[in-house]
Amino acid sequence: MAAAGRPSRTAQSLPAPSSKLTAACFFVLLLPFLLTEGVAVAEALSIGVNYGQIANNLPSPARVSWLLRSMRISKVKLYDADPNVLRAFLGTGVEFVVGIGNEAVPSMTSPAAAQAWLQQHVVPHLLSGARISCVTVGNEVFKGNDTALQAAVLPAMVSVHRALSALGLQGRVNVTTAHSLDIMGPSFPPSSGAFHPAALGHLRPFLAFLSATRSPFLINCYPYFAYKEDPARVPLEYVLFQPNAGVADPRTGLRYDNMLYAQVDAVYAAIQALGYTDVEVKVSETGWPSRGDPDEPGATPEYAGTYIRNLLQRIEMKQGTPLRPATPVDVYVFALFNENLKPGPASERNYGLFYPDGTPVYNVGLHGYLPPMLVSNAARQVIQLFTLVAIASVAFVLSA
Repeated sequence: MAAAGRPSRTAQSLPAPSSKLTAACFFVLLLPFLLTEGVAVAEALSIGVNYGQIANNLPSPARVSWLLRSMRISKVKLYDADPNVLRAFLGTGVEFVVGIGNEAVPSMTSPAAAQAWLQQHVVPHLLSGARISCVTVGNEVFKGNDTALQAAVLPAMVSVHRALSALGLQGRVNVTTAHSLDIMGPSFPPSSGAFHPAALGHLRPFLAFLSATRSPFLINCYPYFAYKEDPARVPLEYVLFQPNAGVADPRTGLRYDNMLYAQVDAVYAAIQALGYTDVEVKVSETGWPSRGDPDEPGATPEYAGTYIRNLLQRIEMKQGTPLRPATPVDVYVFALFNENLKPGPASERNYGLFYPDGTPVYNVGLHGYLPPMLVSNAARQVIQLFTLVAIASVAFVLSA
């Protein structure tokens, strides 16, 4: 070790870095930060995420764009068609599902209204380079007792689909709606899956539409709800994708080691029972709350983290269900953030992967970065101009 106050022999032998090299290294380090906007997601994960915004403390869409790209998330589902979100993700390659809210579904039965909605909420963003693959018409419309809404959803979907065709977007953007598991009657064993009798009149023509347009059947699946209702009888390992003996379907002999896959296959069985084998089932929502009321057992960060972590591992393995082993399960996790204005029990406000400040609620291996601030569009243009000047300056310095 060199004596105090005396430079070591090794240090004396190193030449001082040139100003050219220093400038070039500084610029190389700075460049990624200057050019972050518009960078596409590389080596994207297979899983998608629901980006809800029922809150008053969420970061700006531009910052969220940075967060999701740093996590390598390339599929996002919205419950509306927020133009601020779609603009913030331009050039990133992130694929969106956008939604028409339940309150607007009845008006969408009008062809003129459907075309006007698309012209305002979809077409401008597609022309700007956004990736929009699907429009959901309503959400969980069969969960309540609004018979007028339930009767309007399929005509509205047909109207939106025809409007897309008139705009030359047929095959590029499909149309569907998302259901809750309340639409099911029997669901276990999975091979006995059947739709609730009250929904059958709507679902027969609905499935015919999905089959004809090659659109997916979206289902919101929450094994947590089953555990919450009967924690003494529902094995925690079975709902959390942890090692367990599994449950065999006595009719098919297929063995299920987790509830989510059993729920998905029950939906497949219900669809097949109505004569359709070409409709794909996708999980439009699934998640686990990290906090709940006293009467909501299992709503803890530990269990939520276990559920999401194990789900991520299976999705990245491109697993299929026992009934459809060759078809990887397509899943959108609910949700990106805790949403403090959602009504209902405490669990409803605590499904997020992140707190609004970008801190992970629990660790599942998704390492994201939410920047503390993001410049305005005008300032960003100045930075981009500065970047061009800097490139020219470095080139001049290195050539001198």
